[in-house]
Amino acid sequence: MLLRRYLMKERRVPMLIQCTKKLLDELKIMPVKEVEEVASLEAWHANFMKIGRHKFTVLVNDQNRYAIVLYGMKAKDKKNIHQLIVQAIREVFQAESIKEEIIEDYLEATTELTFAKTKDRKLVARLNKACESVHFGEKYWDPNSIVQVEMSKWISSLLVGDGKNSYFHPNEAMYEDLKEISGESVFDREALVLKATLELEQHSIWRRIKVPANISFTELHRVLQTAFSWHDSHLHDFTIYKKGEDGSLKQSLQLVCDEEAFSYEGDIPLEMETGQKVTPYLPAQIVYTYDFGDGWEHTIEVEQVLHESTVNYSVCIDGEGDAPPEDVGGEPGFDHFLTIIQDSSHPDHLQMREWGEMQGYREFDMKEINWRLKMR
Repeated sequence: MLLRRYLMKERRVPMLIQCTKKLLDELKIMPVKEVEEVASLEAWHANFMKIGRHKFTVLVNDQNRYAIVLYGMKAKDKKNIHQLIVQAIREVFQAESIKEEIIEDYLEATTELTFAKTKDRKLVARLNKACESVHFGEKYWDPNSIVQVEMSKWISSLLVGDGKNSYFHPNEAMYEDLKEISGESVFDREALVLKATLELEQHSIWRRIKVPANISFTELHRVLQTAFSWHDSHLHDFTIYKKGEDGSLKQSLQLVCDEEAFSYEGDIPLEMETGQKVTPYLPAQIVYTYDFGDGWEHTIEVEQVLHESTVNYSVCIDGEGDAPPEDVGGEPGFDHFLTIIQDSSHPDHLQMREWGEMQGYREFDMKEINWRLKMR
């Protein structure tokens, strides 16, 4: 630990943000003319872009192409762009389960931010590739946050080429770079083992999932979508149940994904799920409801806390049952669907099987689920 801190402090240099003209004009920043030489891990290229009326700022690390995305900065945010960039790196790294001390050492080793013009065409081309990905990352966009944590993680997980017929994932490259300068594993090792059970009367459908202990409810939603082969086509919420004085479970809070839910507020307090972590609400029973029409309720229980996890992504470790297809009509519709696809003589058999495949119905395949969880 002491050796790592010594090495990190020895690296103290300005963090270099090399901006396109569009971004410099947007931020109203005068770039420095003479730039002190900086190691590529402390250097980032940055660009400003618009999608319709929505404004994004995208930063890409020079060494490993890791991306950080900011959204919708107002005038006061632009004045504090130095602090905002540092905070954005911190928040995204935290969401990656990178150890706090390594994050702080990386940020402390950069004593200040220096803004300069871009001058490397190859790095600008790589920056433009990341900007293109923003166009396709709508499902990861959080309109209520400047720091786009999930979008940043997603873009950084995409496979990129190095121009030499080889490919890599920027997030994995960042982990290795931080490991090299710190001399130790970069991940927090605590994880939760959750059992998510789809509450049906006639069917046993559940998944056991190991997730990073710092997982957010937004990320947990995406993990559950993958584990149960849902398509994320409908709204969802999380209801937190706490034990009352009499020992019974009582609803204490509902975390929602859409502000329209506040128009129907009842006796249970409502909050947006954005930025909310799961761990602070534990111990508790959590019910995840997806698609308020079909009403798929999943009971989530924490079965175990692990202190020796070796990865920073979620893994399905067990499960049972094939989840219903989207828009099947709740459990009665699911029963009707199964009756038809299990009877090859039924006149609607082939049509129903094809419809089910279109709606995401598939056999429970843990290997495929884990591939999709890692690639998300």
